[in-house]
Amino acid sequence: MGVTSKAAQRRKSRARRHGRVLKKVRGTAERPRLVVYRSLRQMEGQLVDDDRGVTLIGISTRVAGDGEPVEGKSAKVAAAWRAGRALAERAREKGIEKVVFDRGGYRYHGRVQAFADGARAGGLQF
Repeated sequence: MGVTSKAAQRRKSRARRHGRVLKKVRGTAERPRLVVYRSLRQMEGQLVDDDRGVTLIGISTRVAGDGEPVEGKSAKVAAAWRAGRALAERAREKGIEKVVFDRGGYRYHGRVQAFADGARAGGLQF
């Protein structure tokens, strides 16, 4: 019996939680799935059409760049909010206004919530 590290166990647990979310959430061309990934330093978001298995749009906090600080938010949370807003603006340019949100097995708070709030502020509905 092998010894599993704490980090490996966390990744495994998140994958299990994400699988439970994926059972219920499915993206289509009309209403793609907005999936988020949270690393220690960055946030990433993608709009995915699950019917075709294609990523329509993707963005990261590295690409969204530094912007003005958001009142009452830490730097990482503010960057996640800006990235969500930028993703929403790109989506609206392509004619996408409605999405389904996939939190990726993470708790819906902090940076994940800020990303979603930024996407809503940019005009996405979910």
